[in-house]
Amino acid sequence: MQHRFEPLPLEKIIAPLSYLTAGLVGFVWLLLGAILKLGLRPFLAYHIYQSIFLSFLFFIISTGLTLLLGILSIIPFIGDIISVLTFFLSTPIIASFSLINLLVGLLMIYAIITSFMGKYTQIPWVSGIIKANLRM
Repeated sequence: MQHRFEPLPLEKIIAPLSYLTAGLVGFVWLLLGAILKLGLRPFLAYHIYQSIFLSFLFFIISTGLTLLLGILSIIPFIGDIISVLTFFLSTPIIASFSLINLLVGLLMIYAIITSFMGKYTQIPWVSGIIKANLRM
């Protein structure tokens, strides 16, 4: 996605920090902007809203899966399959990171690097929702 305005250096710092802090820095930036009646440029708005959305999405998915797997683990045969699947997905494979931790970490690294470079991070489905709501 290309816009005619190059992101400001401060925006290239705030955007990655928003991803690093699960949207907290972006949320504080939004509050300061609202209090001081400052407008938000498209680049920073995109990354702030995307980082907040991703954080909520990760929370909802992890909570939902935890509840679902807890319920399914009670069922005799399915419980055994769920236990094996959970074991393999949560066992550390590199340092102390599981497969799920690595995938989420790689996604965050991608978002951090592209936002620091002044580009719009493209994440399937998520970026489309953000663009539609920001009318980009």
